[in-house]
Amino acid sequence: MHNSEHIPSITDGIFFTVPPKLPRGPHGLDREAVLDINRERLMIAFTELVAAHGYAATGVKEVVARSKVSRSSFYECFEDKEQCADAAYERFITVLTQKMIAHLAYGDIEADVTRILIGYLTTLQSDLVVARAFQGEMDAAGKIARDRRRAALHGLAAVLHAEHRRQCDTDATLDPDLPAEVFVASVYAARQLASDLLDTEVAPDLVAVVPRISGWLSAGLRRTT
Repeated sequence: MHNSEHIPSITDGIFFTVPPKLPRGPHGLDREAVLDINRERLMIAFTELVAAHGYAATGVKEVVARSKVSRSSFYECFEDKEQCADAAYERFITVLTQKMIAHLAYGDIEADVTRILIGYLTTLQSDLVVARAFQGEMDAAGKIARDRRRAALHGLAAVLHAEHRRQCDTDATLDPDLPAEVFVASVYAARQLASDLLDTEVAPDLVAVVPRISGWLSAGLRRTT
């Protein structure tokens, strides 16, 4: 079993919210409320363990011990480790995508690129435990995790592509013929930069990347002649 002293905790309220402890004895909560609390505790424990020790080294036994949820309660919430992993990863992707799209101003493409990068990297920076767990360690979770990540990144790229095409109607300097792959490549490039920093630096400054790449990304959306 892993030593909990060396396992960092998530930041409450960013991707996950630490639920209150269930009171001893009768508490008046219905079964679904109890399951919701236990699911959140289990996903948090899973995330913290994966960030600290990797996906392969994290099992149901370790998740149950860290969450202080019984093994029988684990199986009331999830069929297995993989289902717990998928639920936690889905939460990560949903929150991150929402934060990024919320920064889309629908007005100026250069401002939009900068805002989306800031939204993405600031959200990761706000919870480095979650960021490390899902930006890198979940690559070992197999095809389901890769498919979910791919769908999310391509979905975001499609939103950016559609907004670019819309702005082409009023900005003649933008290139209206850019293929969807340009936006997919841009999204993947930003993700890889963040993942490398998370993997190689103890205290990465993710937001510092924004001014280094926002101009390059914006310039790639304009006509070359």
